[in-house]
This record gives sequence, structure tokens and C-alpha cells, in this order.
Amino acid sequence: MNSFGQNFRITIFGESHGEALGVVMDGVTPGIQLGADDFAADLARRRGGTAPGTTPRKEADTPGIVSGLLDGHTTGAPLTVMFRNANTRSADYANLADHPRPSHADLVAARKFRGFNDPRGGGHFSGRVTLGLVAAGVVAKKMLSPVAANGESARNGVVFSSETVEIAGCDDKNRFDEVIAEAMRDGDSVGGIIECRATGVPVGLGEPFFDSVESVAAHLLFSIPAVKGVEFGAGFGSARLRGSQNNDPIVDAQGKTASNNDGGINGGITNGNDIVLRVAIKPTASIAREQQTFNFATGEIAPLKIQGRHDACIALRAAVVVEAALAIALADLYR
Repeated sequence: MNSFGQNFRITIFGESHGEALGVVMDGVTPGIQLGADDFAADLARRRGGTAPGTTPRKEADTPGIVSGLLDGHTTGAPLTVMFRNANTRSADYANLADHPRPSHADLVAARKFRGFNDPRGGGHFSGRVTLGLVAAGVVAKKMLSPVAANGESARNGVVFSSETVEIAGCDDKNRFDEVIAEAMRDGDSVGGIIECRATGVPVGLGEPFFDSVESVAAHLLFSIPAVKGVEFGAGFGSARLRGSQNNDPIVDAQGKTASNNDGGINGGITNGNDIVLRVAIKPTASIAREQQTFNFATGEIAPLKIQGRHDACIALRAAVVVEAALAIALADLYR
């Protein structure tokens, strides 16, 4: 479904080319200072049209807070943040109903929803729907780092950071533009790897087994369109190590460790060290290069030319979405 969480529950809504999209959040801490300006920095990190390789579609992405806020403070009632769509070109998608894009959700969406789905811009399967996740992430971060009435921090807060660390196998950030430009010249796209870190996480968040920190966070992370892999700490690399190499020796009474191969989590529970995770983002499915793929109208394999405005590397804009997903997961795990 479109809802997630127990203590901090979010519901996303809307489509890429619909009237609006956004998120409803239940379980928001009352009394948090909040306004439209608080969303600006993270929304700017997600916005397209600002860097080579990102979609030329430009939207204002102005957050409209329509419930759960009074006099600049959250009320504790469900908080709804909505974004209006304006810059749509739905005609670009007219040919995809019969000739679906390879590796996109066009076909499965039509089959699952018996053809009643909104296919414009990918509809509810579009990466644009991650606006709701980013908005919820802003609120989650405030819940994890609350400010007292006098303006001082009520407790030590959690600090998040994320960045794209690899594109198409290249980990030299100075060459990212070059790698993306080469793919664009070929009418193609590239994937990437995003690393996210949370510092200041207290000991004890998470539960054994089904509500482990990894389980809850991975659930959200895999909900982000184009995510195909998630690892914590040393991740898959730990399978190539011996225990003596992979273990994180404890070096003080607070539980700080000399290394962090476990990514800040033991037994599904936070151990007080930084949470570190990486996410694999596949190449954008919508590419300019002509592809030979099945046309359901003709019953034959035929050349497909995809129209519209698409990212050559969605990993450039997805870092803040990954960060938001981790913040939402941690906010939900607070008891």
C-alpha cells in the first residue's frame, strides 16, 4: 500500500502529472516549529533542472502545509504537505500504453490496476512522488533533533549526511560530469551508489528480527524508485573477510568502536556509532536511444523512441531521498 510506519506513520499520494502530490504524517511530535522555509534546503537538493544529467522539467515544489500546523507549530494532528504540479507534458507518454518502456513500471502498473492507472509521466510510479518522502524526512529530522521552547536543543540530535559516491563505476567525483555527458551523447543513462550516514544516534533503537533497524530502513529504502541494492557498514564486503577482520573492537565505556564494519547496528539495534549505509541506484529506464521491444498493439517487437524529459543519472538527486528514508525509519523506531 502507500502507508508506512507505526509510531511515525506516513502516507504518500499523487502522481507525476496529476493535480498535486505529497504526504500525510501521523504521530508527529506536537510543538515542533515548522514552516515552508524549513523544507527549502532538502527540496532544492532533490529538484531537477539544476545540474547536467538531471531532468529539464522544472517545478517550483512549493510546500503547502494544509493540516497539522497552527501558529507555526505542529499540533500533533496529522500533518499534510502538498505540492502542486505545473510543468507537465503528458502527450510525451501517449505511445507508452501499447509500447511500454523496458525496465519501467508501465506494463506491470497497467496489468495490476487493470488499465485504470495514470500513465502520464509514470503516474504514481514516478520518482517525482519522492517529494513526499523528502518532506516527511524534513519533519523526521526535526523529531530526532527537537528544539526546546527557549530555542535550545532539548537533547543531542541526530545529524544526517549523504552523497553520491560512485557513478557508472567511477568514484572520482571530478569525473562525474564527464561520465554523465558521455552517456547523454549516446542517448543513454547511468546508475550510481549513494552513501548515507547518521551521527548521534542513541544506543537501543530497533528490535530483534522483524523490526530491526536494517529491516525498517531497508523497507523504506527499497521503496525509492530505481533502488536495487542496500548494504549496511561493510555490507557485501564483509562476506569476504574473516571474523577477526570484520569485528569492531569496543574502545570505551560508551561503546565506541575502533572500526565500523557493522554500520552502527548489532543484533538489529543501534550501538551508538554512526549508522552507515549504501544504496545502489540503477540507470534510469527512460533513455533517448532507440530500443527494440514488444509493441502490444501490433503484437511484434518494434523500435521504441521514448519522449519526455528524464534524468540521465537519477543518483544525482536521490541522495537526499535516501537520507529522508533513513530519518523516517529512525523516527518511527523512537518509542
